[in-house]
Amino acid sequence: MSDDKNLKDDLNEKAKDFAEEAKETASEFAESAKETFGSTDNKKVIAGILGILFGGLGIHKFVLGYNKEGFILLIATILTCGFASIIGFIEGIIYLTRSDADFYNTYQAGKKPWF
Repeated sequence: MSDDKNLKDDLNEKAKDFAEEAKETASEFAESAKETFGSTDNKKVIAGILGILFGGLGIHKFVLGYNKEGFILLIATILTCGFASIIGFIEGIIYLTRSDADFYNTYQAGKKPWF
């Protein structure tokens, strides 16, 4: 009976160690992602790439917090059989060609929803 208890205690200890190690790895990954993709304050790169790749779906608008404009772009893309997706593509290029400070001031702090 004591062998079962010892085995159970060992398994619990190993599970706790594994959980701690997983949390540490997740934290390291999150920090690495922040360094790679920039600060969470400036969403320029992610919004620009999403605008180029999935512009018609308005995902880049949702990332920036423009939910109403995202739905408008999505509906316009559906109604125009995809032609309105060029708007998202152009916006993605504009986002990526602006400086970080200019992008932040215009689209995040200034809340300019279109172009």
